[in-house]
Amino acid sequence: MILIGENIHVISKSVRNALLSRDENFIKNLLKIQNNMDYTDLNIGPAKGDLSAIYAWLCPLVETNSKLKISLDTTNFDEIKKAVDYIQDKENIFLNSASNDLPKLDNMIDLAIELNCNLILLTMSRNTGIPKSSDGRMEIAFQIYERCLGKGLNPEKMFFDPLVIPIVADQSQGIETLDTIKMIKESFDPPVKTIVGLSNISNGVDNKYRGLLNRVYGILAYGAGLDAVIMDAKDNELYRIFKMLDKKSPEKEIDKLYLAIFDMIANFGEIEDLEYDRTDAEQVKIIKAAEVLLNRKIYSNSFAQV
Repeated sequence: MILIGENIHVISKSVRNALLSRDENFIKNLLKIQNNMDYTDLNIGPAKGDLSAIYAWLCPLVETNSKLKISLDTTNFDEIKKAVDYIQDKENIFLNSASNDLPKLDNMIDLAIELNCNLILLTMSRNTGIPKSSDGRMEIAFQIYERCLGKGLNPEKMFFDPLVIPIVADQSQGIETLDTIKMIKESFDPPVKTIVGLSNISNGVDNKYRGLLNRVYGILAYGAGLDAVIMDAKDNELYRIFKMLDKKSPEKEIDKLYLAIFDMIANFGEIEDLEYDRTDAEQVKIIKAAEVLLNRKIYSNSFAQV
């Protein structure tokens, strides 16, 4: 699993202020927080006004002060293209992201080919938005795939994002995203890779439950075939779980349940068939979270109460 830290994100007021003021110490601290990640996602939004050309300052700061590779995350293609000049490790960049919209899709594909780097491809377009069904998302994925192949992009560099919708917005979409991950992993030859922004699943949820939902959904997505994840690097337990799943070797008693959930989704099993300790409050909460995320039980603010 490729781990990408989400913690430099312009939607955060403190991060935005640090970027605007070119606060090196603030950004360096965020890089330290993410030192267990493989990448840092540098999300600067549309990069207009005072944030235009911010990558010229930010990218060298990352490479000088960390071992993190860079994911360039902005809706402004011109800023992405200019940023490349300030990055040493160009081949390992993630370009985040392109949807099924021309001419930007072609521009992003061409740049990824030029750099031989990774490209995140969203299963959406301006015309369709995010399709409600996995079949609708796959239709877009096939269109993007054919265009990428036609232009010569290496399929190993294609990372399809089936898009995670917050459960508070539409609970049914959690399983649709998981189904899309499975379908993407099974449908393309040569094969491609998958990625999601994990924390989206719990946006709008009470903070005391966000970590639980992120972790359980991360396990489900990994079991479905996820290759890379954009995640909160501060969630050390989520990091530990992903590393444990990589090795398929439990470190704690609770890991046996995590592995069982992983195997269930990987082998098209049913949550009702899982065996767990119903007297263990932690295990019960994990199962309740899985039931909500799989749309088996209705979400409420008290879903995890035991």
